[in-house]
Amino acid sequence: MSQNKLIPDLNCDLGEGMGNDALLMPFLGSCSIACGGHVGNGESMLQSLLLAKELGVKVGAHPSFPDKINFGRVLIQIEEEELYQSLLDQIKEFKFICDGLKMKMYHIKAHGALYNHAAKDPKTAALMVRLIKDNFPDSYLYCPPKSEIFARAVKENLNIKVELFADRTYQEDFSLLPRSLPNALLTNPKEVLNQVKNIVNLGKVRSNTGKFIPAQGDTLCIHGDNPNALEILKSITEEFDS
Repeated sequence: MSQNKLIPDLNCDLGEGMGNDALLMPFLGSCSIACGGHVGNGESMLQSLLLAKELGVKVGAHPSFPDKINFGRVLIQIEEEELYQSLLDQIKEFKFICDGLKMKMYHIKAHGALYNHAAKDPKTAALMVRLIKDNFPDSYLYCPPKSEIFARAVKENLNIKVELFADRTYQEDFSLLPRSLPNALLTNPKEVLNQVKNIVNLGKVRSNTGKFIPAQGDTLCIHGDNPNALEILKSITEEFDS
């Protein structure tokens, strides 16, 4: 598990059927495990949790819009209370399995379109914060800085961990470049390592326009479905552990 003091906690989104959880887990400080909204079920959650327990990796729920068809990466139309109940059910099932293994649900991190929408939409941000405050107040919320959900969480005194993405391209307003556009996901390990160095050494990220913008966080995410996730994690660990 990566514990180098020079870099924030490294995290991955796991339990998403990529078959690489066991390869990635040893490099992580924490992981967000899919809990059925976009992918996953009780068995996949259990297997990812057992790996995390063996390696001492902190675990969190990774709920999503209930949309397996689009892997939770499309903004769907859904009533507010229906979304609230779906997210509550997803997280409760995850926590139930954690409790059975005597593991702490360390954090909650929204997935895909829900994550991005809550960053911009006040109503969705408020729903997510209300959900966590009312039901899981002891867990951290992983969220992006300079976002609606971050501002709402601060206002409601939630436990927060600010998340930055090592392998995603940022726009000047600090939102993520949509995945539909080229170079939204950084797959070249050297490019990702350069972004991590900018964050660690400069406290900045280079936007898609070339402008550097301030960026400080508590945890760095590398996507588990990145085709070069393992090589990326190895390069980061080697760079900062050397």
